[in-house]
Amino acid sequence: MFNKILIANRGEIALRIIRTCREMRIRTVAVYSTADADSLHVRFADEAVCIGDAPSSSSYLNIPHIIAAAEITNADAIHPGYGFLSENARFSRICQENGIKFIGASPEQIDQMGDKATAKSTMQKAGVPCIPGSEGLLDSVEQAKKLAAEMGYPVMLKATAGGGGRGMRAVWKKDELQKAYETASAEAGAAFGNSGMYMEKLIEEPRHIEIQIIGDQYGKACHLSERDCSVQRRHQKLTEETPSPFMTAKLRNAMGRAAIKAAKAIKYEGAGTVEFLVDKDRNFYFMEMNTRIQVEHPITEQVIDYDLIREQIKVAAGEPISGSNYEPKLHSIECRINAEDPYNDFRPSPGMITSFHAPGGHGVRLDTHVYTGYTIPPHYDSMIAKLITTAQTREEAIDKMRRALDEFVIEGIKTTIPFHRQLMDDPNYLKGVYTTKFMEDFELK
Repeated sequence: MFNKILIANRGEIALRIIRTCREMRIRTVAVYSTADADSLHVRFADEAVCIGDAPSSSSYLNIPHIIAAAEITNADAIHPGYGFLSENARFSRICQENGIKFIGASPEQIDQMGDKATAKSTMQKAGVPCIPGSEGLLDSVEQAKKLAAEMGYPVMLKATAGGGGRGMRAVWKKDELQKAYETASAEAGAAFGNSGMYMEKLIEEPRHIEIQIIGDQYGKACHLSERDCSVQRRHQKLTEETPSPFMTAKLRNAMGRAAIKAAKAIKYEGAGTVEFLVDKDRNFYFMEMNTRIQVEHPITEQVIDYDLIREQIKVAAGEPISGSNYEPKLHSIECRINAEDPYNDFRPSPGMITSFHAPGGHGVRLDTHVYTGYTIPPHYDSMIAKLITTAQTREEAIDKMRRALDEFVIEGIKTTIPFHRQLMDDPNYLKGVYTTKFMEDFELK
């Protein structure tokens, strides 16, 4: 087992990893930017090293500084959390070259899944259902037009290196295609340095349902059931739940088998998530694989009583996976609390928190790194907390969430608490009737 783990991340996920390391009696090193000197992950780690100025490029994305911090503190492993360098094959490779264990996927596995066109090809060969579309990248807008005519509209253009909805365009009719292709390609080139595009048939009334998987160094993999992430805004998840209200035992079994096929096809090591689109008839299609821990991992932990961070660390240390395929016995919901103004198009709201009261009680979990007097910097993602409720039934989990949101006080900044509170009373949400288009008709009151 590792003696010391450096956490190459910030905020709540860094604090989450520190807690499990402490339980495992593993020492921790926090890295931080000048903007995060007062963050709780810095306070609670055994050691802390400042790695640069506030911009991510100068700190949390600065590979030489992170490796130097690991070397001067004698860390024998690095946990990347999510975001930042967690799916960076080059970083994983540099860790290997410096004799530091990267707690995550190998460079080869990240390469195979990081490029969406390559990932789709890999999954097709493994027998995982994929959305009909182009074989590899599109050569030109003319090829896109020809393929769209063959498949039939609507179609979806996607950047091969995309993420967070950038480089994606839904095209509903022929005369919209050229402009959509040009703008999506330019957007992807500017955001990711890769303007490569591919095309898929647009799935109507889709649910976004993902399967949590774990694989070890010995070729074994298992799935830990599903999470429904369909409530999204601009392809960014707002809330998640497990089990999905749309799920059936037959569908869970089929999606679980497909996710394990995906993991075994690349001999996957560690925690990962296979994401699917599910249509109104419960046909499911591979969308992408995230080769890291997910923001929404706590709801899986809650319903099966399973520490995913601990399992990541154990697998990275060479231990076999301890679980087998799971089915959720409880119901859990997560609301992402962002420093954003939901009444002003969710505009970011950095600044000082003047008052903070955390909700509690049975079945309530709060993952956060903020507190009264903490100043939220403007340089990073706006998520400041994850509120999770767990109960015997979906109805009880919603009741707990409603109560916990009423009890949750954050003053000095705007947050998305009012949005989530209204969501918990929305008739369609209460019935479990929602798709990825849910927010298009949602009006905040």
